[in-house]
Order: sequence, then C-alpha cells, then structure tokens
Amino acid sequence: MKQRQGPQVRFITRPQASLLERIVFFVLGLIVLIAAFFFIGIALIAGAIVAAVFLIRWWWLQRKLRRETGKTWVEGEYTVVESAITDKQFKDKQ
Repeated sequence: MKQRQGPQVRFITRPQASLLERIVFFVLGLIVLIAAFFFIGIALIAGAIVAAVFLIRWWWLQRKLRRETGKTWVEGEYTVVESAITDKQFKDKQ
C-alpha cells in the first residue's frame, strides 16, 4: 500500500558566504553604525541649539512684556455712557 505524502516544502538557501564576503559586510555594517551614531549626535545637538534659541527668545519677550506692563499709567480713550451717582452726591441731594 502506498502512503500519500503531503506537499513538500523545499528551502532554497544560498551557499555559505566566503570569509572575504563576511569581512566586507562587517566593515560596511560598522560604517553604517558609525554614520548613524554621528547623525543622531548631530541631530541631538541641532535640536538642543534650536530649543535654546527658542527659550532665550521666549525669555526675552517675557522680560520685555514685564517691563512694559510695570508702568503705572495706561494710555487710552473712553466715552461716558451713563454717569453714576456717588454716595456723597446722593447725601448732598437729600
């Protein structure tokens, strides 16, 4: 009696890499790793500089606003819509 076999899966593998090929891939991987390290370092430094500039600008504007709002007078115009009777005027009328 013949037994039925299921589908067979065959893996296609490439032949083992040579020593020279392994060395080349190792060196290329190391170069990519070093480049990524420097890129991340430069990006962090640039981000820190941008954040410092933003914070200094924010501080400068806050300082300027505090100086301007510290004045004792405010300049502007107004119109009397309805006059109010004060307590002194109310007592004088009685």
